[in-house]
Amino acid sequence: MQTDQLIQTIALAAIPVLFAITLHEAAHGYVARHFGDMTAYQAGRISLNPLRHIDPVGTVLLPLLTLWMGGILFGWAKPVPVNFSALRNPKKDMLWVAIAGPASNLVMALGWALLYKLGLLFPENYFADAALGMAKWGININVVLMVLNLLPLPPLDGGRVAISLLPHRQAFQLAKIEPYGMFILIFLAVTPVLSLILSPIIGLVFKLLSLLFGI
Repeated sequence: MQTDQLIQTIALAAIPVLFAITLHEAAHGYVARHFGDMTAYQAGRISLNPLRHIDPVGTVLLPLLTLWMGGILFGWAKPVPVNFSALRNPKKDMLWVAIAGPASNLVMALGWALLYKLGLLFPENYFADAALGMAKWGININVVLMVLNLLPLPPLDGGRVAISLLPHRQAFQLAKIEPYGMFILIFLAVTPVLSLILSPIIGLVFKLLSLLFGI
């Protein structure tokens, strides 16, 4: 990607990215507090301030590299601290804490899709074009984050969901992968494997949004 294109892309994607990571992480903390764990609340992580959630490598450097190189936008924010043992029913409540993040991305994707649909109703002008470009990035980023985080690989949200749903023995075996999960994910991201896994699911979600909003 050329420099001018990269700058334009960053200008359009910055706000959707900040919303996507901030609300995703805040949702985890809010639901954890609802089920009895005050860790995120006491750490000040149930916040809409993006600065509390930004990870210099995962939120800034890696997304810029993936944008420059092309392919699926990849990155992460600082994970909200959750003490699952403090939940009232740890194994059961873990599911709701984990699913809160991807659910927030789904809601945001729907919101950006609605904004995109509304933008199409107005005559073309500079501001409408910018809003459409931003809404398009909002849809893309939130769909990718939702699908990525639902992979059944600890410490991703999908891994937590799987641990919550599996019988205790299988859940324990899956949980042992967690210390290596991020290394596995990075390896998949720098090879074509992650794209091969995610692309069909992402494409299906895009088709559903297109049918729902007629865009």
